[in-house]
Amino acid sequence: MTISNDKEFKAALAALDDVGRRQAAARLVQNVLDLSNDPRVKGALSLVARADASEAEIDIAAAAVKTARVESFTQCGHDTDWKSQAAHFVAVAAQECVKPSVDFASAWNAAGQARMARICRNLAEDGEGTGTREAEAQFVTLTAFLKESGS
Repeated sequence: MTISNDKEFKAALAALDDVGRRQAAARLVQNVLDLSNDPRVKGALSLVARADASEAEIDIAAAAVKTARVESFTQCGHDTDWKSQAAHFVAVAAQECVKPSVDFASAWNAAGQARMARICRNLAEDGEGTGTREAEAQFVTLTAFLKESGS
């Protein structure tokens, strides 16, 4: 199955089990990880990408990501700093991946936050914001994940 639009993307996410959605969402967020330099976010995503991550490990990662999200929000400030905003969206997306249960809404929200992160980076670099390229990259990423996992 090759995913080519949001309808197929959503259906594929919905068809996964909780662990599969967590792993898939983590991969989607890893696509924008270059927009964040926070090691807590990177470590949490690396952890939850594994199928054998324990609940205790996920709880610790969730606390670390929450702190990273709060700190990134305060760094955005009142003036629009698109690069800081991008890092904040990455942290928000990562937080969706470290919830006790990653349901469809959490996985979809992680994807949306990752798209917002890319839009912010695009605005910072060239003044044009679009999530189209990131959405297309997510389609490829999720298609690859489904093939690798046999889903």
